[in-house]
Amino acid sequence: MAVDHAAMEARADEFRTAYSRVKTEIAKVIVGHDEIVHGVLTCLFVGGHALLEGVPGLGKTLLVRTLADALSLDFNRIQFTPDLMPADILGTNIVMESPDGRRMFEFQRGPIFSQIVLADEINRATPKTQSALLEAMQEHSVTVGGTIHKLKEPFFVMATQNPIEQEGTYPLPEAQLDRFLFKLVVGYSSRDEIAMILDRTTRGEKPHASKVIDGETLLTMQALVREVLIAPHVQDYAIRLGLATHPDGPYAPAITNQYIRWGSSPRGVQTLVLAAKVRALLDGRFNVSFEDLRRVYLPALRHRTLLNFEAQAEGVECDEILLKVLDAVPEKADEKAVAKAG
Repeated sequence: MAVDHAAMEARADEFRTAYSRVKTEIAKVIVGHDEIVHGVLTCLFVGGHALLEGVPGLGKTLLVRTLADALSLDFNRIQFTPDLMPADILGTNIVMESPDGRRMFEFQRGPIFSQIVLADEINRATPKTQSALLEAMQEHSVTVGGTIHKLKEPFFVMATQNPIEQEGTYPLPEAQLDRFLFKLVVGYSSRDEIAMILDRTTRGEKPHASKVIDGETLLTMQALVREVLIAPHVQDYAIRLGLATHPDGPYAPAITNQYIRWGSSPRGVQTLVLAAKVRALLDGRFNVSFEDLRRVYLPALRHRTLLNFEAQAEGVECDEILLKVLDAVPEKADEKAVAKAG
């Protein structure tokens, strides 16, 4: 079967143009944080959810709001608090009275029925309320009273959480963390970036992002991502990156056995491949490289790797361990060493 390289290049150009337009609109409001913006947009163009972690005041909520402004999609914000109940998110059946006096149940939709949902400070809600998001995030549907309600596509959950204020918070369970495509750690702005932020926000200016992409275009771009090719040996590298986080496994380096309690699920490897395909398209290629996988490695796996007590006691960060695991995994598999270890 002949490959139409011209058509492939044209579609890749369309992808880069769409991606660039959204990124340009976000840059009108958000200063810096290029890698965070890339991470959020990768989730958007793959069709996955994003978890943004950082101290208050770094622009996490503003970034998601700005993203919603740049897209012709429905947007809802849910402020998570300890007294928030599942029905406050999903909706509930209420009794309605018809004009002839008969009573019936009618489903009133909650704020989850949107296309971009900002789950602000998600770790402030109880586990029962957090779990209300699980079905929506995985199946893109909500079940209430035995009835399944499908969510409108495309559908994204963009969640934020504060890593330092732990009083009155409930850490997200591993099953829910695994549903997020990326975990993005938002850091502090630089001196020049803070100066630019002040110029934009203390002089009466109100920068605003314009809508540049609609849902149909976004779904088309998501389908294109899955068509990007990945060679068997590159895919095998992604698989070994995931397996290298499994302690006592045949691909585990010494640091994994020393510090990691549980490693990445297969969903982590899926994330590596899909996110790497986005990177390939942005670089003008229709095939994934080893470097593409390395560039998305940390946000894809940092929330899918659970450290053991020794790592916590020594104050070793997960990113630090994962980078050493990454360095220990060769691009070409040493099958003899694996067979000997097995």
